[in-house]
Amino acid sequence: MVVVFAGTPEFAVPSLRMLAGGPHRIAAVYTRADRPAGRGRRMAASPVKAAALELGLPVEQPESLRAPAARDRLAAHRPEILVTAAYGLILPPEVLAIPPSGCINVHASLLPRWRGAAPVQHALLAGDSETGTTIMRMDDGIDTGEILLARACPIHRDDTAGSLTDRLARIGAEVLGEAMAGLAMGRITPRPQDESAATLAPRIRKSDALLDWSGDARNLERRVRAFDPWPAAFTFVGEEPLRILRAEAVAEPDSDPDPPPPGTVVRAGTAGIEVQAGMGRLRMLRLQRPGKRPMDVREFLNGRRLEPGNRLGNGPGRARGPE
Repeated sequence: MVVVFAGTPEFAVPSLRMLAGGPHRIAAVYTRADRPAGRGRRMAASPVKAAALELGLPVEQPESLRAPAARDRLAAHRPEILVTAAYGLILPPEVLAIPPSGCINVHASLLPRWRGAAPVQHALLAGDSETGTTIMRMDDGIDTGEILLARACPIHRDDTAGSLTDRLARIGAEVLGEAMAGLAMGRITPRPQDESAATLAPRIRKSDALLDWSGDARNLERRVRAFDPWPAAFTFVGEEPLRILRAEAVAEPDSDPDPPPPGTVVRAGTAGIEVQAGMGRLRMLRLQRPGKRPMDVREFLNGRRLEPGNRLGNGPGRARGPE
């Protein structure tokens, strides 16, 4: 089939490479416009654009697909099918109607669970034991279309959003290949989603990563993993933000009938910095101060005193956290 592919982040690159190495012809690759990135705020291409140029594929970067001129340009590529993977732009009904074989999407969850922009993070936040990748036919809802194929994968105890996204990207490319072959041969029967089982995965904001020490330490650990690599879980030491890059929940000793207030440092040593939570303790293992590189606990304590009895908290007026 003649394909137009639309995607932006690293998650979409394995799917693009799979299509480029298969029997289908990619007429164009759509991706978000270049954005400023890094400390120098220089304009940077998306991972999908970089991969497309490496593969010698034509690239389109409209700011929106709502304008008639943008839709006409897409139609001029005469796609039989449009494949998206974390594209980042809404496809209006007029675009969905362009390819005669429709539009399909590679989604990083087992739909209808975790519809929305951040399915990987929300699966980790919820403590799910498995997730997966779904190939769905797009309609005018948010991840509500019929399911073509899906494949599950376990969530490991040490998975972060980064490691889990990488694994789902590889699985997604494999399942997409199967779906494309099935569609070409007419061997796939789409099935509707179970609306009663739907859950939502709204976009993550930086402020979501501020840890609330009154919570359960197991939930705090999940937040650290869910917000790695972005936006990174954080707390405050006084008014200085502190990123928490790796941590583990530990049980509260039975011998402590009167634990200190949540956010209190209970122990600080080379094995970790233990902080009292509302239930249990969180042992911080890898940290990052503003303007510094990530470091393990031993190195961190060499440059910053953090002792039992110190309190971690919200930081007055600084809920947005580190930039």
